[in-house]
Amino acid sequence: MLALKTSLVLIQFGLGLEVTLEDLTYLFKRPGLLLRSLFSMNIAMPLFAVVLVLAFKGLHPAVKVALVTLAVAPIPPILPKKAVKAGGRSSYMFGLLVGSGLLSILFVPLAMELLEIVFQTPLQMSPLAVAPLVLIGVVVPLAAGMAVHRFAPRLADRLAKPVSLVATLLLVIAILPLFFAARGAIGSLIGNGTLTAIAGFVLAGLTFGHLLGGPDSGDRIVLGLSTAARHPGVALAIADANFPEQRTLIMAALLLYLLVNAIVTIPYQISMKRRHSKTAAGAVGR
Repeated sequence: MLALKTSLVLIQFGLGLEVTLEDLTYLFKRPGLLLRSLFSMNIAMPLFAVVLVLAFKGLHPAVKVALVTLAVAPIPPILPKKAVKAGGRSSYMFGLLVGSGLLSILFVPLAMELLEIVFQTPLQMSPLAVAPLVLIGVVVPLAAGMAVHRFAPRLADRLAKPVSLVATLLLVIAILPLFFAARGAIGSLIGNGTLTAIAGFVLAGLTFGHLLGGPDSGDRIVLGLSTAARHPGVALAIADANFPEQRTLIMAALLLYLLVNAIVTIPYQISMKRRHSKTAAGAVGR
């Protein structure tokens, strides 16, 4: 867990080494895109998750908790590189990363209140509990990287690749033992429509984001992947605050989601990358 948390912080710091203030303010200068992005991530996806867990009555309770908490969690820090490589606009991606993280400080507690009404189950998650996750996991390391980029650009250029490499290696070192340790719990969750529900969750996120991303294919890529990929660390923290007795199984469900998400989004990334390349080549030709 220490390696995992360290890797996520390093990933954010490494991103910050390449981010400018203009990148972070990009989305806020485009209110139409901002509103569509927030609707896709914070309204459409949570509503779909609620409908999904109510429709799949045979799902294990831990899987239901995982899907609902993921639906209200912000973007994970490992997403920007993937979205940009697929053809997404980096300024939009970074603006969405920070914006969704900061908004989650207020949105997650509000979402818990609404979900309590829907499921008739006492739920809680205060802004003071969400804020450290966002500040330490996203804002502070990103801001530190940006500071290096602003005041020591040559150093930032030299550090960007090594930091990204170390962060990726740490992430692999952390994730593989977690999957190995949770293999029994993961196996116990498979069945009763679990894989179908999780795959449907991911596909719904891709669809909502793609449709609401606007006419630009790069923006569609960013919002599609962002809506489908949510922060498992924040989701686990929400689950821990409300269902601590199910922590092991919920973590297993979150790991299963990460695996399914990685597989399901591959065709979308390949397709959109090709389409974006053709569009860019056509624009250059004209």
